[in-house]
Amino acid sequence: MTARHSGVRDVVAYNWPQYAAGLATAVAAATVAPRLPGPLRRLARTGSALALTLLGTATAASWYVYDRSELYGYDWLAALLPAGPSAYVVVSTGLDEVSAPLAARWPTARRTAIDLYDPALTDEGSIRRARRRVPPPAHAVPGRPGALPAPSADADAVLLVFAAHELRRARDREHLFAECARLLRPGGTLLVAEHLRNVPNTAAFGPGAWHFLPRKEWLRLAAHAGLRHQAERRVAHLVTAFAFTKERP
Repeated sequence: MTARHSGVRDVVAYNWPQYAAGLATAVAAATVAPRLPGPLRRLARTGSALALTLLGTATAASWYVYDRSELYGYDWLAALLPAGPSAYVVVSTGLDEVSAPLAARWPTARRTAIDLYDPALTDEGSIRRARRRVPPPAHAVPGRPGALPAPSADADAVLLVFAAHELRRARDREHLFAECARLLRPGGTLLVAEHLRNVPNTAAFGPGAWHFLPRKEWLRLAAHAGLRHQAERRVAHLVTAFAFTKERP
């Protein structure tokens, strides 16, 4: 099984309308600036420069995180899941780039992949484009946030990697975390890896960071599902991985 992950070229391809809109805004502002009176001319030129800067920083950040960092090596998992699981579940919301590398990392573990893709829940065009480029694994089974098709208390780990933020409704995320908790054995771990809506990601991605969720939302979801915040680790400076544990009786 060959591991496949998105690099900066894929990120641009998935999100090309946003890149096109930013570039069009920069060109339009620069084009009209000479025809405007002094204060408006400066404002237009500043807006053009800002749009180009945001495109540049977002692209550079994506290149660093997805092409150059340790993210897709998954060695960082050892700090959060020190004991390799005997059974684990990967939950995705349209783009699963986790199952293949984890199958290579944990070859003897029993694995399940669940795909939550539903245009009514994950309406981002970027997900549709990503899904066409990277189809779900052949063994993936469809599910819903409130109904994951896997047995209760049967997994040592459940992994949500760049997945849960695509559920834009809080109740869908709550249902998903409750279902993840149901799948875990006592002492099992829910691992969540996400960009956060925080200062570093806002500096890197500008307004695009509002697509992410703040740290307190992930902590709230875990507590709501009865999971304990065990640990967290910063990966590539802009990604945070959380380990939430299901308490033993």
